[in-house]
Amino acid sequence: MNDIKVAVLGTDGVGKSALIVRFLTKRFIGEYASSSGKVYLQKRLAIDGKQMNLEIFDPCSQPSESKSSLIDQVNWADGFVVVYDIGDRSSFVSAKALIRRIRELNSEICKREVTSVIFLVGNKQDLCHVREVREEEGLHLAGENKCQFFELSAAEHHQEVAMMFSKAIRNVSGNRRRRPSGSKSMAKLINNVFGKRRKSV
Repeated sequence: MNDIKVAVLGTDGVGKSALIVRFLTKRFIGEYASSSGKVYLQKRLAIDGKQMNLEIFDPCSQPSESKSSLIDQVNWADGFVVVYDIGDRSSFVSAKALIRRIRELNSEICKREVTSVIFLVGNKQDLCHVREVREEEGLHLAGENKCQFFELSAAEHHQEVAMMFSKAIRNVSGNRRRRPSGSKSMAKLINNVFGKRRKSV
């Protein structure tokens, strides 16, 4: 069975957790319990007839990624979903910086020819009346950085969310590389125990 590791990143409030929960459960929930600022989830699934063990890392309410934690994530993850809120330009600016840092770390630290799969996702398409980031801007950023691009709504579009994650998993599966032992350093970031209530969208 293939192990696929995906980190879902972005600033607080863009809907990272909502996207993950929508994909894993088909439900949209605005709140769920988390005992810390980080959540690690696992799911077994079949893609194109192949059984896979999917591991998803959600840093939850961390407003920005420190260099050390991002190094851990680049070492651990096979692919990244970088999320921004189309109604919040600052989250788009942060997503742009995050993608560039991932690419830099990919080449400088990991020193490998195969680059990490990155999907750029503009969330909250259902709130177009407060849009601050045009879809064309997302497409342009993705093209500049060799990313896949989706604009969707975790609140309304289960099928599009499922399609995005499925495509990400396929791309990661076809882009596998030997990973340094970053999973051990990542272990300290991983938590699968739920506790206090937290806003996730």
